[in-house]
Amino acid sequence: MPDVWPEATQDALRAAAIRWLAVRTNDGLDALTSEEIAEFTFGGQGFRLMDPQRGIRKPRQFTAALSIRTTYRPAGADRPYDDDLGPDGLVRYKWRGGDPDHPENRALREAMLRRVPLIWFWGVGPALYKPVYPVYLIGEEVAQQQFVVATDGLQHLQATESPMEEVLRRYLRQETYRRLHQPVFRSMVMRAYESRCAVCQLRHSPLLDAAHIVEDRHERGIASVRNGLALCKIHHAAYDVGILGLTPELRVEVRADILGEVDGPLLEHGIKKLHGRPLMVVPRRRADRPDPELLQIHYERFRAS
Repeated sequence: MPDVWPEATQDALRAAAIRWLAVRTNDGLDALTSEEIAEFTFGGQGFRLMDPQRGIRKPRQFTAALSIRTTYRPAGADRPYDDDLGPDGLVRYKWRGGDPDHPENRALREAMLRRVPLIWFWGVGPALYKPVYPVYLIGEEVAQQQFVVATDGLQHLQATESPMEEVLRRYLRQETYRRLHQPVFRSMVMRAYESRCAVCQLRHSPLLDAAHIVEDRHERGIASVRNGLALCKIHHAAYDVGILGLTPELRVEVRADILGEVDGPLLEHGIKKLHGRPLMVVPRRRADRPDPELLQIHYERFRAS
């Protein structure tokens, strides 16, 4: 093929990469290592989707950027995306350096002008990334040296002065959280708990959730691994509705009326027998373990119920 591929071929690779990532990540549930991301092929040849050294990947065969990357930040830098969310509910991605004509910034600008889909590799651990796809660049803020990123097609809609504008902005914030921040939170929690339910050790990723100890609408409900628990869907539901609680010492408690209830084997063995037991899975790194203060907030609410 020539050095620069026809646009149709570039678009075909983008589509193939997104389909491949959907399969490899369990339809967006799981994170991938750098080595796993490097296994992508197109036309029988290996093709790098992510630049291991730079934040912006613009293959020589392309006229526009293919992917962007946000590096992992270790404990002590909770909510690394705070500064990236604008007042309109959309995410921002910074230029490479301060030069608007840097080749990588031009590659992002071309992706914006062509409205082609990009892949955002968000670091959730050392050499571990949560791919978010597709995302689109829908504007550039030169004074702030950044691009405006949409994580959903509806975010291409322009804001107006109508009474619906604030409703639209609230919706966009919710969609941004669902499409970007929540999956990143999930990947960080799954990494910490080695993709196992903290209560029962179930390992099947599609059956696991990243549960908030304190819900995200609470003033302390940050999307940090220390506010997270890896729970299977049954135990997540039981935790959320107050059937199951967790003490600050990481011991499981079951609501008193449930302990006296007679039902089938799921309740008997899957819920009631957990009462008084310690968590079966606790993060190896102390910095990833549940925050006792957050556990206390939820536990007091559980006891009150």
